[in-house]
Amino acid sequence: MQPTATVLVYSDNASTREQVRLAAGRRPATDVPEVEFIECATLPAVLEHLDQGGIDVCVLDGEAKPAGGMGVGRQIKDEIFQAPPVLLLMGRPQDAWLATWSRAEAAVTLPIEPVEFADALAALLRSRRAVQA
Repeated sequence: MQPTATVLVYSDNASTREQVRLAAGRRPATDVPEVEFIECATLPAVLEHLDQGGIDVCVLDGEAKPAGGMGVGRQIKDEIFQAPPVLLLMGRPQDAWLATWSRAEAAVTLPIEPVEFADALAALLRSRRAVQA
């Protein structure tokens, strides 16, 4: 039995967190483990979970308030040793440069398109497994 992967989802919007869970499903691709979600609505909750460790990928809502996912992503990369990869949810495709600034490894636009999101999440899970191996 394959171990599960832990995905932290940060958004102040419960509907966005639900979209992430539904788009990923139990397993975003057949060659990656099943995922368990940790949902966070605030930056302190995100940082607390990251400090505890065990997070494989962070999905951050760039439209979250008051702390947007782009700034949170950059903070994670600056402050967390061996920070997990970040999948950023952007409001507009034109915000791709901000995703680069935030140091996110991948980005998709809102509203979430399930196939695109699952593919991006699976790619990050594969890369995380390769780094840990």
